Amino acid sequence: MPAMTERPEPRPQAAQALSPREGAESSGLAALTREGVGTERAQPQAAGLTIWHRLDRALARLRPHREWAALLIDAVLVAVAWNATYLFRLGFERWFRVRPDYDHWVMLGIVGVYAVLFRVFGVPKGIWRFSGFGEVQRLALACAVAGALSGAAVMLLGLREVPRAVLALHPVITLMAVALARLAYRMLYEHARSRITGSDSEVRRALVLGAGEAARLLVAGIHQQGWIVLGFLDDDPHKRGARVAGVPVLGPLASLRDKATVGSATHLILAMPSVRGARRRELLELAAGSGLPVVTVPSADELRDGNQRIDRLRDIEPEDLLGREPVQLDEAGIASTLRDKTVLITGAGGSIGAELCRQVAQYQPARMVLYELSEFNLYNIEQDLGERFPALPLARVIGDVKDLDHLRHTLGQYAPQVVFHAAAFKHVPLMEEGNALAALRNNTLGTYHAALAAGEARVERFVLISTDKAVNPTNVMGATKRAAEMVVSALAAQYPGTRYVAVRFGNVLGSSGSVIPKFKEQIARGGPVTVTHPEIIRYFMTIPEAARLVLQAAAIGESGQVLVLDMGEPVKIVDMARQLIRLSGHSADDVAIEFSGLRAGEKLYEELLADADTTVATAVPQLRVARLAQHGSLPDELLALAAASAHAGDAAVRAALRRAVPEYRSSDPKTFDR
Repeated sequence: MPAMTERPEPRPQAAQALSPREGAESSGLAALTREGVGTERAQPQAAGLTIWHRLDRALARLRPHREWAALLIDAVLVAVAWNATYLFRLGFERWFRVRPDYDHWVMLGIVGVYAVLFRVFGVPKGIWRFSGFGEVQRLALACAVAGALSGAAVMLLGLREVPRAVLALHPVITLMAVALARLAYRMLYEHARSRITGSDSEVRRALVLGAGEAARLLVAGIHQQGWIVLGFLDDDPHKRGARVAGVPVLGPLASLRDKATVGSATHLILAMPSVRGARRRELLELAAGSGLPVVTVPSADELRDGNQRIDRLRDIEPEDLLGREPVQLDEAGIASTLRDKTVLITGAGGSIGAELCRQVAQYQPARMVLYELSEFNLYNIEQDLGERFPALPLARVIGDVKDLDHLRHTLGQYAPQVVFHAAAFKHVPLMEEGNALAALRNNTLGTYHAALAAGEARVERFVLISTDKAVNPTNVMGATKRAAEMVVSALAAQYPGTRYVAVRFGNVLGSSGSVIPKFKEQIARGGPVTVTHPEIIRYFMTIPEAARLVLQAAAIGESGQVLVLDMGEPVKIVDMARQLIRLSGHSADDVAIEFSGLRAGEKLYEELLADADTTVATAVPQLRVARLAQHGSLPDELLALAAASAHAGDAAVRAALRRAVPEYRSSDPKTFDR
């Protein structure tokens, strides 16, 4: 029995440029390899495949015709059993010589009877690798009925030269033959599975979308992870009928709609890392229509970062669903803002704060000060940064932005030049009911403390992370963030030596408490997936996009400005839920969608700019400046309420917010002001 072929150790190679072509051709990577990435020029897959991989692939080609193949094999076994019965009854010397001349016609008739009865009892529909006692029962019943009918027919036709013992024993020997065939197949399949996957886990058979360089590198590695690649699909007509790493190119991407092409595949693999934006979303829509789970190779950016290998498949992530080209930033301007500077980040362990830390670290600051209230979150981001950027000095501070004295002490001790204020409460329903004061203290008073301490310490730049929910807010969270923007604007006039900027963006995919992780958990449990309203829409961006926008705002924003990302078209939440269900290999019948109704303070749609606002362009095409109407000085009443009261009720907080933030309209004050 051939042993598993060992894969040679990978040898890092020099990185080459990505092909800029879109569509199927852009599936190719020249070689997205950097030192430490772990990909290599692959040898043809045929050289690394074992006999078990080849056997499974051959059987996979038969599975679309499984029922007819099973019926044909059973028919052959019925004929073999007929001859074996003669041998058992008459002995080796007489088993062929004493048969009547018409015996072969009798045998063909009996094979036909068995075939019909097997179809009637659904025997060909059985999956051999799952055969068990229930399947043997079905076979026994079918053989008994077929044997009885065959024997009766032979006797009624007066075919007396056919031995009665043969007619009696034939169903028993046929049952033994067909049952042993299934048992042997199951044993062979499970042995092959263990040799392919190294465990008892199911063999995964994939169709690969894209037949370029990335696909070739992928196939070279994943067969050792328990994958069988059945073929490639690619729109390049020159690749049609060709073989890549020993695997055939079966047709264009559109052939995914053909069930014969999909065949026995269990997964689809998107191997086009350089395809992004609308084209990537189109491909995912096409793949979702197959009804198979869809996974993808890492993106081009992930491969360049050196954190992923081409054969490390991952699930479809939120950013894959956006269908929007990533924002191109002024890298040189950001670098000059951050390089060799001390940077302090509040809320450093949160979803946005942690990504902000990772991206700031890439620009080689002199030191990073991680300011975080949660010990666990602070530990996590410290460990992450320590592994990724071991040479970067880190200061880890457990602190609360509501503690002004501690903020002043921290900024005095570390003297940061840039402060990113990411600490905030952001969950709308939680802040809406029973926690209005907590939201006011953390989001508005905390911003005031951080911005005031930054001005007093003569920090060069202070960047507030705001939200689209601050536009015409209908909930406490949005109103407290709008008040925070007002705080920053007022302090910009008081401390001209510090550049105060706020940056406003929509929902962040994949952040803690966001809708996508919740949907994934619900799908994994089998549903239902809960959506608040069938018409609810949101603007979305990914966590890395949000962090890059914040860095860009720090570089180009003028004091007192609020910067807004042009986020393209809003996304219907129910459409995103349906697509996630389909990409996980389920249908609407498998995982239901339920509508729970709008929650407290929730809008059907979000805005990025208030009606009275105007915008002006910046040097970054997708980034604009919102010139907001000013509402006087600091919202002193709000700040006093937040600082002085530990027991103010939701009604009092809402009333103060309405006085300080004229555009705030509570969505249902009768329900919640109690």
